[in-house]
Amino acid sequence: MVDIATRVYNHKWKIDPIVRSLIDTDFYKLLMCQSVFRNKRETDVTFSLINRTKDIRLAELVDEGELREQLDHIRSLSLSRGESTFLRGNTFYGKRQMFRPDFMEWFENFRMPDYHLEKRDGQYELTFEGKWPEVMLWEIPALAVLMELRSRAVLKDMGRFELQVLYARAMTRLWEKVEKLQHVDGLRLADFGTRRRHSFMWQDWCVQAMQEGLGDKFVGTSNCLIAMRREVEAIGTNAHELPMVYSALADSDQALRQAPYDVLADWHEEHEGNLRIILPDTYGTEEFLHCAPDWLAGWTGIRIDSGDPAQGAETAIRWWKERGEDPREKLVIFSDGLDVDKIIELQKKFVGRVKVSFGWGTLLTNDFRGLVPGNGLAPFSLVCKAVQANGRPTVKLSDNPRKAMGPEAEIERYKRVFNVGAQAEMEVVV
Repeated sequence: MVDIATRVYNHKWKIDPIVRSLIDTDFYKLLMCQSVFRNKRETDVTFSLINRTKDIRLAELVDEGELREQLDHIRSLSLSRGESTFLRGNTFYGKRQMFRPDFMEWFENFRMPDYHLEKRDGQYELTFEGKWPEVMLWEIPALAVLMELRSRAVLKDMGRFELQVLYARAMTRLWEKVEKLQHVDGLRLADFGTRRRHSFMWQDWCVQAMQEGLGDKFVGTSNCLIAMRREVEAIGTNAHELPMVYSALADSDQALRQAPYDVLADWHEEHEGNLRIILPDTYGTEEFLHCAPDWLAGWTGIRIDSGDPAQGAETAIRWWKERGEDPREKLVIFSDGLDVDKIIELQKKFVGRVKVSFGWGTLLTNDFRGLVPGNGLAPFSLVCKAVQANGRPTVKLSDNPRKAMGPEAEIERYKRVFNVGAQAEMEVVV
């Protein structure tokens, strides 16, 4: 077992880089990248860092030189032979050779493209511009770098014993959560915590704790590198990025309204089984399901990632029944702002009505709340999103208006096109 406190106390970034592999990323990012490579590889896209927690002034906490060193290190990475063998030969979701030879050949020769970094009003403006399959792979490592550099900035003046106590307390907190979950019948839980983790070493420790403490209840991790090293399942399907970019490319309101279903039609051609998971909330779940083609009801399940999670699941159950499907045979994945009590509550409410699974993110891999003075390690809401496609702005509405993004005029247009009415605001936990 790694002595995290000692490594933090002694670390030099060249020995402990924040991102140490191109597959130190979420599995769904690679799945989406292959889909984009196949269908939209010439699309020009801009990704941008967005800090929703404005009182965390990252440019005042994180040294610009250290940030550039970490980003430049990522640009030096390439796929190792072992990593290539893992992706080419492993079985994912019951399918061997999930990644096609043409995509793997491209990925084996891939290097991260350049970035643009500026400071403005106490925040970093970090953007990535280029062809969609290339720049999309910056999202997860960029978030991991900023999150860990913030952690390092807070911890840099702490002594060795102080760090030992800090991590002992954090480990105890996580293990108490694990002990609560040990008694939940039928639990299926995965680590979704890469993008806002405290650090790579901490995420790796959390995965090992879940493996030992939960056994078969722990079904895998979204992090490909940790999945490979710890011999657990790599978990993930698709994200809001796909409908956001497809929609920005639409030339009319009619094409815009159809775009989210075009995404899933392309996905349907490539994947089956548990990879056929609908993410319905990009432009409002209710209307998305109401207008969905019948073939989508035959998909395996739905991921609930915004709004009231119980209400979202009830909406999905009602929709499946209306389409003649048995909800008990469908999978509902909850993945928004989860912690142990909410997981237990949702499991009890929906067990037996649907197949339930959880993607546990930030409050698994970054729960250091209250453990340092001033709550300086509390997790915060940092995202890296596609903001333009072929020069057109992207939009996300979500089931929680606090997560909406895009130019105001375009947000109003999308609300009209997708028939989005009044929405209830909810706190964005992380």
